[in-house]
Amino acid sequence: MVLGRLFQREQSETPAALLYAKLVTQARQPAFYAHCGVPDTLDGRFDLISLHLFLVLHRLKRDHPESADLAQAVFDLMFHDMDQSLREMGAGDLGVGRRVKTMIQGLYGRIAAYEEGLGAADDTLQAALRRNVYGTVEPSPACLEALAAYVRRQVTTLAEQGYPVLASGAMFFGEPPAPGHDRPRGG
Repeated sequence: MVLGRLFQREQSETPAALLYAKLVTQARQPAFYAHCGVPDTLDGRFDLISLHLFLVLHRLKRDHPESADLAQAVFDLMFHDMDQSLREMGAGDLGVGRRVKTMIQGLYGRIAAYEEGLGAADDTLQAALRRNVYGTVEPSPACLEALAAYVRRQVTTLAEQGYPVLASGAMFFGEPPAPGHDRPRGG
């Protein structure tokens, strides 16, 4: 038992575990649910964690191949966490593997949609957020605009952090959207 707890503590202090913990903490910020209208459900929480995982992976991709192992470790931690969460909710062993596989496939689709959205000058990112983060509800235009602006701002915030910062697990996100903020300026 002592050895198991020691191993868990060592695992939780790795750069990948620190990055994963920070992205989960950011995804659980109440502002996303209260001010952006993201459903505070299993799906909504999964989608916000997926969005923040995308942001970290997108940033790490810039330093590939140096960052490939770190990116894979963060990805693996997410699905280990999802596996554990499903088991804690009572999903049987046979069903967990199938559900995690579905979640992984869904994440790959989200990553592709968010990458495409970031590269487009139109509302492609907003459309991807509407389909994924808001899949079960219809967001207000202001909420959708605020979340898209937040994503673009986080890409910049993370890009300003050098790889050594990320590799140490010391990465940080900017503030989540707040009411009346993050709306596009101008007419």
